[in-house]
Amino acid sequence: MPTQPNWSDLSTLREALTRASSFLREHGVKDPVFEAELMIRYCLKWDRTRFLTSMTDPISPETVQQLAALCERRVHHEPLQYMFGTQEFYGRSFVVRPGVLIPRPETEILVEQVLLHAAKLWTDGERLTVADIGTGSGAICITLASERPDWQISTVDISPDATAIARENADRLGVQVRFLQGDLVQPFIQAGEQLDILVSNPPYIPSSDVDVLDEEVRSYEPRLALDGGQDGLDFYRQLCEALPVILKQKALVAFEIGIYQARDVADLLRLSGVIDEVVVIPDLAGIERVVLGLRK
Repeated sequence: MPTQPNWSDLSTLREALTRASSFLREHGVKDPVFEAELMIRYCLKWDRTRFLTSMTDPISPETVQQLAALCERRVHHEPLQYMFGTQEFYGRSFVVRPGVLIPRPETEILVEQVLLHAAKLWTDGERLTVADIGTGSGAICITLASERPDWQISTVDISPDATAIARENADRLGVQVRFLQGDLVQPFIQAGEQLDILVSNPPYIPSSDVDVLDEEVRSYEPRLALDGGQDGLDFYRQLCEALPVILKQKALVAFEIGIYQARDVADLLRLSGVIDEVVVIPDLAGIERVVLGLRK
């Protein structure tokens, strides 16, 4: 049974790192030394170089108290990103809180592919109309707006909490994005608007799998952003059914997908009747991660 550490006798950063990592290890945290370091650096607001060169420095009682509180939260499986309140994405820092999905590194591939294939379809400087369906923290739409300020970018989410956090991120990063609240592409259909680019990282985990995810995902991240229906494909079906109405004559559709979903999502894009070419992109681990539909 894990023991309760005595935090009061710590005097140096090295002792704090050892005590915190031991506590995390006893509670089954997978990378205890790395996470303990992150927590100490967060408390001190230091970069890694300063931390590593200051291991023998004294640590204040206030910092020890803050570190102990963070460790207690972590052993209850709270994600570090929610504890720290931020997550890096595409070289930028995004505010994250319970109510939005934590941006994943894999989603950077989705953004990269949108930028790459848009450059093949259109010339530089064209004022494209772009929609990100499923705003979350705003990582996708804000990154695209930062990388391509000429694009007219809108984003839709059904969650008011997610929209509020994404607005906060857009303000912090100084970009212009139009925020819409609604169900998938319905706001565009109702307004009679059509899109050059539709990008989405929708919920894609089958309902039965959500309850067996790691506890820090299952217990803290919003189910609304995870559950893709019985087979995980509900949102892709709805989006693909709408493509004939919302896409312009030349268009790009980009989806992030879950494992083993590439063929099904590719088929849904083809069945829409408006996609000329489908491209599947793997992530660094070789897992098919992004499906693109091109209307030429």
